[in-house]
Amino acid sequence: LLRPALGLLVPLALAVGWELAVRAGLASGRLVPPPSVIFTTFADLAATGELQRHATVTLLRVLAGFGSGVILGTLVGAITGYSALSHRLLDPSLQGLRAIPSIAWVPLFILWFGIFEASKIILIAVGVFFPVYLGVMGAVRSVDRKIVEVGRVFRLSGAAMVRRILLPAIAPAYVIALRSGLGLGWMFVVAAEFMGASEGLGYLLIDGQQLGKPAEIVAAILAFAVLGKLTDA
Repeated sequence: LLRPALGLLVPLALAVGWELAVRAGLASGRLVPPPSVIFTTFADLAATGELQRHATVTLLRVLAGFGSGVILGTLVGAITGYSALSHRLLDPSLQGLRAIPSIAWVPLFILWFGIFEASKIILIAVGVFFPVYLGVMGAVRSVDRKIVEVGRVFRLSGAAMVRRILLPAIAPAYVIALRSGLGLGWMFVVAAEFMGASEGLGYLLIDGQQLGKPAEIVAAILAFAVLGKLTDA
């Protein structure tokens, strides 16, 4: 229990320092509220059920987009990594698409899918797809060819080659790709919830900005941080 607790020392020290600075009059705390005000805002949002409702909606969007992006990224990454012809055909176009900023997709997705859940989930899936695709493709292409030759010497079938050689070889890189994709999924959900959402933590950010509630904005940001850390764990 001590090792994870060490990671809390820095944020706790910063929070205590800022609280003391505001109470001592060294800072106004108007634009960046002290932790006591943020905690009160958290408690108020939780008491009304708003925090749970918005957090659940955002979490479900991330999970749906993450699952879709992982499935597609894994399949395309495995194909382009395994087949040199597929790599030459598909990778240049995918690398070009990867360079497009996430916000640039927003007007197009709204035009195609409207402002409802489909466009939000697809935008998150796009963000998740590329790191998973790159991780899987790179891992498959970097598998030691000597190990593959050993599998051929033992006359392993295609399915057995994948199960006994390729999957164990790419597993560490695949986990890192999943973590990168999940992190981008949490970033893309903010852009997705700016697309006319009436629920979600992104909506809380917009609501706090429009109504001049910095404590609500910081509370939503901290909720993003907690949910992101828990899902990453």
